[in-house]
Amino acid sequence: MSARRHVLLVDDDSTFCAVLQRALTRRGHLVSTAYSVESAMAQAAADPPEWAAIDLKMPGESGLALIARLRALAPGMCIVVLTGYASVATAVEAIKLGATHYLAKPVDAEELLAAFQRTSGDASVPVAERPLSVNRLEWEHIQRVLRDNGGNVSATARSLGMHRRTLQRKLAKRPVRD
Repeated sequence: MSARRHVLLVDDDSTFCAVLQRALTRRGHLVSTAYSVESAMAQAAADPPEWAAIDLKMPGESGLALIARLRALAPGMCIVVLTGYASVATAVEAIKLGATHYLAKPVDAEELLAAFQRTSGDASVPVAERPLSVNRLEWEHIQRVLRDNGGNVSATARSLGMHRRTLQRKLAKRPVRD
């Protein structure tokens, strides 16, 4: 195991934070938790962590808004984005904003620690044999348009030419697995 690190966990799910905090603490790390972008920034400003694990979807601002702020506060910080709503669009945006890695939930402590310790990409990752399904492409397109509209469901529905309630039903569903 490498040196003890200060880790900031940012997720609105307090149970998930508590479980991950306990697991990382057992592995010798100093772990603090925040449940919103605002509280995460307050904690990071007071004591900048070396590593941060940020949930993508939280009430208020998304985890994407936090990436650039943390990166400005501590340029060397290793940031991993965690999400239960993984999509290519959000993964690309997270990396562009300065995240080191992007993981789809559920994740355990070992997976998270491995992501923190990766310093470069892996060219040996296999390329998918088949393209994404139409349902998955639709879900990712909706996520991209929603992001472009700042999370505004009404504006997104208008952009997509669909009824707001139809869009809300689609958003309530989990992403399609391929």
